[in-house]
Amino acid sequence: MKKLPHGQHTVALRLNGIERTAECEPRTLLSDFLRYRLGATGVHVGCEHGVCGACTVTIDGIAQRSCLTLAVTTEGRDVKTVESLATADKQLSALQASFRRHHALQCGFCTPGILMSCTDFLGRVPQPSETEVREMLSGHLCRCTGYTNIVTAILEAAAAPDVAVRPEGTVRPEGTFQKSDTRSDV
Repeated sequence: MKKLPHGQHTVALRLNGIERTAECEPRTLLSDFLRYRLGATGVHVGCEHGVCGACTVTIDGIAQRSCLTLAVTTEGRDVKTVESLATADKQLSALQASFRRHHALQCGFCTPGILMSCTDFLGRVPQPSETEVREMLSGHLCRCTGYTNIVTAILEAAAAPDVAVRPEGTVRPEGTFQKSDTRSDV
C-alpha cells in the first residue's frame, strides 16, 4: 500500500483472480471500495453494521463482511465477490445453478452475500446437515424467501455438485438430493 500526498492510499489486491489497484482514503470501507472504485457491483450494502450479510465477500478464502473491513487492510490479499463464482464462459457454479433451480432468491439483494458465505461454508463443511446449513444462514437476513428454498438449494449443491451444472431437463443420477427430501415445516 502506498500513501499518496493528498491523504489517499493506493491499494493493490487480487479481485476475482485479477490484480487490481485503486486509490482510496484510509477510512474507506471495502464494500464501497469494491463497488465504486473497482466496479464489483455484486457486493450489496444493506445494514452497514455487519448484521444482514448482504456485503459478504471472501478474503483469502474466508467469508467476511466487507462493510466492516477497511479497504486498506486488503492490500496484497485475494478478495472474491459473487462475480467470481460463474466460469469465464458465464456457466453458473453448482451453487448458483441450484439457487436458480429452486428459486432460492426473489429480489436477489441478499443472494450475493449468501452465495459467498455458502462457498466458504461448503469448502469447510462439504456434506452439511440441514441444521448446519440453517445455522450458517443465521448470519444473513432475507426478507423475501423464508429460507426454505435457500436451504434446499444448498443441500442439493452439497450432495451433488456435478449435477447442478447440467442443463435443465437432464436425468439426475440415482440417489441425488431431491427437493422433496427436505422438511417444509422448519
